[in-house]
Amino acid sequence: MTGLRIERVVTSGVFTLDGGIWNVDNNVWIVGDDREAVVIDAAHDADAVAEAVGDRQLTAIMCTHAHNDHVNAAPALAAATGAPILLHLDDRLLWKHTHPDRDPDGYLSDNQRLEVAGTRLRVLHTPGHTPGAICLHLPELGTVFTGDTLFAGGPGATGRSYSDFPTIIRSIRDRLLVLPGTTAVRTGHGADTTIGDEAPHLATWIARGR
Repeated sequence: MTGLRIERVVTSGVFTLDGGIWNVDNNVWIVGDDREAVVIDAAHDADAVAEAVGDRQLTAIMCTHAHNDHVNAAPALAAATGAPILLHLDDRLLWKHTHPDRDPDGYLSDNQRLEVAGTRLRVLHTPGHTPGAICLHLPELGTVFTGDTLFAGGPGATGRSYSDFPTIIRSIRDRLLVLPGTTAVRTGHGADTTIGDEAPHLATWIARGR
């Protein structure tokens, strides 16, 4: 039996908001061991994610935020596996844009700890990209899952409804850049980075956002 590990599944679909439509590739993250796992951001293709989970017990489907491209496959994956869907309460309105007839099964709160495969993920409320955006810190593997809050190269987008640039900067500065510099940043789209690689650019991000 192998131990705790992180797996990535890349799925493709569309992101829609404010009347716009964009083709996107999403990182879906699976954290667990050979017995059980959690999924972070069930995007686009429930069957592909379920295949990657395999015969493990799926204990939770966690949403870093409620933009449709991060939650559109969550109900189908929940129906197939029995796993609860968990979301921060402040994103409930965005969730309803995609799933008006299906509520999440529970709500995440700042600093909440969620157990999986003998370890814990800590919820960091990081609003800005959306009001209920969260990151999930996994110190045992030196990793933080940032959804669309922090990417390789800078903050997530804040030019659409429900978003705010000063808020995302505060979230990154106060909740993420205080983590060890070696912490791997596993994002909602695209390549990984580290806290140490991103931290020196905070002042540049702020200047560009003014």
